[in-house]
Amino acid sequence: MSKSMTILGYRFLRLLPLCLLWIIGIADDARAAESPDALVVGVLHSEQYPFAQMMINSYDMALEVINRNGGIKGRQLKLVFADDRGERQAGERAVRQLAEDSGAVMLVGGYESRNTIHTARVSDELDLPFMVITAADDRITQRQWKNVHRMNPPASEYAKGVEQMLLENVKPASMAIVYENSPYGTGAALRMMWFCREYDINLNKLIPYHKERAERSGPEYLQNLLKPMQGDAPDVIYMVSYLNDAVLLVKTIRDLQIDSLLIGGAGGFTHHKFIDMAGEPAEGVLTATLWTPHMPYPGAMDYYRLYRQKYSVPPDYHGAEAYSALFVVADVLKRADTLELESIHAAFSRTDIKTAFGPVAFRSYGKFERQNSLPTMVLKVVNGAFEVAWPQDIGTTISTVPVE
Repeated sequence: MSKSMTILGYRFLRLLPLCLLWIIGIADDARAAESPDALVVGVLHSEQYPFAQMMINSYDMALEVINRNGGIKGRQLKLVFADDRGERQAGERAVRQLAEDSGAVMLVGGYESRNTIHTARVSDELDLPFMVITAADDRITQRQWKNVHRMNPPASEYAKGVEQMLLENVKPASMAIVYENSPYGTGAALRMMWFCREYDINLNKLIPYHKERAERSGPEYLQNLLKPMQGDAPDVIYMVSYLNDAVLLVKTIRDLQIDSLLIGGAGGFTHHKFIDMAGEPAEGVLTATLWTPHMPYPGAMDYYRLYRQKYSVPPDYHGAEAYSALFVVADVLKRADTLELESIHAAFSRTDIKTAFGPVAFRSYGKFERQNSLPTMVLKVVNGAFEVAWPQDIGTTISTVPVE
């Protein structure tokens, strides 16, 4: 072998480790291209409310399905949660944290209406798409916030099923409306007030109350507000409340022996704990609801059964909202040409998807923009379980007994 060949071979051996590192680097780059970083979606939630864990469980269930099926265009979906604490400043900080620190491409969530008004405003200012799934204040999709979409119906539509049932079955001559004076409670109460006026139902009483004071003071505060109905009981008492004060209201009305048909405006009245906490006074109570697993929605009963198997309690519409919301988010991101704002906006505008919560399409109607609309149902507490009371063609008991 010539001396020159020996020198070339020696140089090649010296360069071989560098070549191998270069080749390995190319392979690593290829794997990185094949498995890019996860796509982050920020979740605004409120840990202090009874529905928080149900919604987190439901998000996780949906996330597992989405990522098992390939995620978003080959990228895994990742959820980053931020607690808005039901407070304005905390909520605004949570939005900025998700936008600036986590790299979220959009937000989903929003529980309490009073706080979501502010978090939605901030997300719009930051040009961060936000799909609200629970907060019901009508104003959320009436403020011309181009980055805000809402999957759940607005508060003024929550009682559509109740209204239809009242007209066709109950036919009341009089009603009292008792509601917490929050944006959610006020909006729902105003809608029922106009319903009474439209159909000549005598509105005996309109009673707002302070949620925090009701929970802090107990029965005495509510008794003073409700006692005037003892001698003049309306045919129906319509209540708009969250869980703890919903229980207090029903117990207080029963203690005062006010003989009226009790109807809740969704909210806390649909949680399985309402029956557990209220006990016998809950029997016969009706409530509006946005969802029942017996509706003919794809995957509704499958979600319900799986949730009960995993967590030993039944979910209500709050869980179905969270579970379905993630599939809507995945659908939007898959159809978006890029992750740029305008591309995501365009995908939202073309949304037309069937979910376990019902069909989702964002439309403009009346004063609402980028708003989904759904039928609502009525549940009744019968023998310690929720039964579908309206529509009657899907009337079926929803047991609160865990699945073995």
